[in-house]
Amino acid sequence: MNGLLTIGEFSRITHLSVKTLRRYHESGLLEPATVDAFSGYRYYDTHQVTTAQIISRFRSMQMPERDVRAIMSTPDPDARARLITEHLTRLERQLDDTRSAVTALRRLLAPSPPAIDVRRVFSETISVAAISEVVDASDVLGWYSDAMAEIDAAVSGTTGPPGGLYDNELFTEGRGEMTVYVPTDLAPSSGRIQPLAVPPVELAVTVHHGPHDDIDVTYGALGVYVETNGLAIAGPVREVYVVGPRDTEDATLWRTEIGWPVFTATSATP
Repeated sequence: MNGLLTIGEFSRITHLSVKTLRRYHESGLLEPATVDAFSGYRYYDTHQVTTAQIISRFRSMQMPERDVRAIMSTPDPDARARLITEHLTRLERQLDDTRSAVTALRRLLAPSPPAIDVRRVFSETISVAAISEVVDASDVLGWYSDAMAEIDAAVSGTTGPPGGLYDNELFTEGRGEMTVYVPTDLAPSSGRIQPLAVPPVELAVTVHHGPHDDIDVTYGALGVYVETNGLAIAGPVREVYVVGPRDTEDATLWRTEIGWPVFTATSATP
């Protein structure tokens, strides 16, 4: 047919395989300009080359075919831009997750992993303004951000850095009680915020330096210390955000104190 390309010619021009072009036709993502009624041969117009290349770019960015189809079939440029932005945001999140995993692996696979400093301390009672709820582990970051924003809007005159209490079930069962707080002598009862006295306890404390990408590695090292020193865990883990995102955007400067309430474990006598 004059002015039209066979599927093989179109494949060579666009670098999309014949198999892929057939699948795109069947799914409605990229339909040929015409299909011969007798032979079933597919023919493409040269104007479709750019469309095919756009589709190829989206697919190389791991965009699902249904999303590509939605973009290609949407005449509204603002709607197209929104769909593309949403996908780019997902890619950035995946990239951040990959970077976090690489950071942790490098630390774990180092020939001589850096030793952590652990100190045993007896904490004092702290008066705080707190929000406590049972949270799924997958929702921790979002819940923390919302809760801290609510506290910040209602509390002034803090007396120390913010912190959190995390029940063991949050780690072992994937769901548990979580408390975030700021120390203050004037804690209001407002919305979800309630005054709370964080009780004194003996803690095994270490400091995690930098972003939280590999904070689980620090947790693991502290857990090994607790076990090898004949200690037992006696309550929810405590975190104090000595320097955090509220203080600086430079994550390398962040300092997070991790404290496990402990007591000396003794074997039962027969």
